[in-house]
Amino acid sequence: MTKTILITGATDGIGLLTAQALAAEGHKILLHGRNAAKLEAAAKTVGGTTEQYLADLSNMADVHALASNIRAKHSQVDVIINNAGILKAPNTETPDGHDIRFVVNTFAPYALTRDLLPIIPTDGRVVNLSSAAQAPIDLDAMLGRKKLDDMGAYAQSKLAITIWSREMAKELPEGPVIVAVNPGSLLASKMVKEGFGIAGNDLSIGVNILREAALGASFADASGKYFDNDSGQFAQPHAAALDTAHSADVMKAIQDVLAPQP
Repeated sequence: MTKTILITGATDGIGLLTAQALAAEGHKILLHGRNAAKLEAAAKTVGGTTEQYLADLSNMADVHALASNIRAKHSQVDVIINNAGILKAPNTETPDGHDIRFVVNTFAPYALTRDLLPIIPTDGRVVNLSSAAQAPIDLDAMLGRKKLDDMGAYAQSKLAITIWSREMAKELPEGPVIVAVNPGSLLASKMVKEGFGIAGNDLSIGVNILREAALGASFADASGKYFDNDSGQFAQPHAAALDTAHSADVMKAIQDVLAPQP
């Protein structure tokens, strides 16, 4: 069965290679990027059947417009791979005072998924990229009241996406499947090269698990779970994700940040 699959951050790294792998299997790939030239180049590289969607995920108006544009063209999206992520940036604060890591890595995928839920079938999937780097969330930092260093913001934003994956899955017991996946530590992505100054491990390690999470049988009943590709199995996320009070505080913070401003 041919699926319609949205991949955010699909212009390089693991997003681009995952798009290539899935397009080669005949699926329709909705490629997202924030640079028009890179998006055009990605479409050529991916081949197959693709559509291009331009949006800056650090801007919530862009995120909602992205969802609207997709819904205008599609009555169904089978899989979302929320891959776009950021570790370092020249300016880490958005115009409204939030840390860009929380905005791109946590808030944007949440808002995008919420906006697209009406067209995701119950047997569809939402695959959220988490990380082995997870840290308890400082709510003041998440709400833009306090600054964090790059790795602190990144690790907290990745715990936050893991938390909302678990909480949204509980809210939607009939589906779609919502999973958080650590695709593998220190893979050879642009983020790893810029953040750690190393070449990194083979990206296909991550591509293979994302493909399985998107389409494979082993994830069919995995909603709410966390898959750690470093150990090659479903595992417990950071203990803070299992803390009911912490999770509730994080969910409230996400909703507060995303609430329409009067």
